[in-house]
Amino acid sequence: MASSAKAAAPKAAASKKTAAPAAKKSAGNTGKGAGSNATVDIQPILNQQNHAPAPTQRYGTVSQRLPIGLDEPTRQASVTMLNQLLADTITLRDMYKKHHWQVVGPTFYQLHLLFDKHYEEQAVLVDAIAERIQILGGVAVAMAHDVAELSSIPRVPRDREEAPVQVSRLLDGHQRLLKNCHDYASKADDKGDDGTNDLIVSQLIRTNEMQVWFVSEHVVESPLTRAE
Repeated sequence: MASSAKAAAPKAAASKKTAAPAAKKSAGNTGKGAGSNATVDIQPILNQQNHAPAPTQRYGTVSQRLPIGLDEPTRQASVTMLNQLLADTITLRDMYKKHHWQVVGPTFYQLHLLFDKHYEEQAVLVDAIAERIQILGGVAVAMAHDVAELSSIPRVPRDREEAPVQVSRLLDGHQRLLKNCHDYASKADDKGDDGTNDLIVSQLIRTNEMQVWFVSEHVVESPLTRAE
């Protein structure tokens, strides 16, 4: 037993001697970082944000934040048009909610539900327009006072009005919005901004035309009260 232990001792010592150079070799081949793995460099890649956008941006400007294949003048023109549509859509959306709350008369239940349904659909369009503006590198109009200044839809009085007047106001708002939609869709197509053209045609025009149909069917041959 003692002789076998003595025989094993020299072998263990020899293995330690051979292992030491290997360890030195491994230590000499480590990466630039502080890790011990020769094939991995854990040092971070610096200066990745050299061309990042500024955290703030002035309204009315555009930045080339996203590489979407459109030049700055095209983006600027589309953002200007879309902010107009956004202001009008927000105004029309809020008009629907106002009339939803205030409608009275024999058609109260039907119009109360219809106005709220159209409000929800307009809210979806508001998000879609604003997101497109951000994709183009612009700044979306948002606050009520800014929307009121920009919107082409006339201001609605605070008073509660009769259902026929509410309907006529909504149809006028849709008409103004759709006129801009047709004009802007053509301009976006001419400039090669297919994304903006598609948004206007497939979402704004189709949704607003459908809503015009539903609201218009409530107009019947009866005396209407006109707003002052």
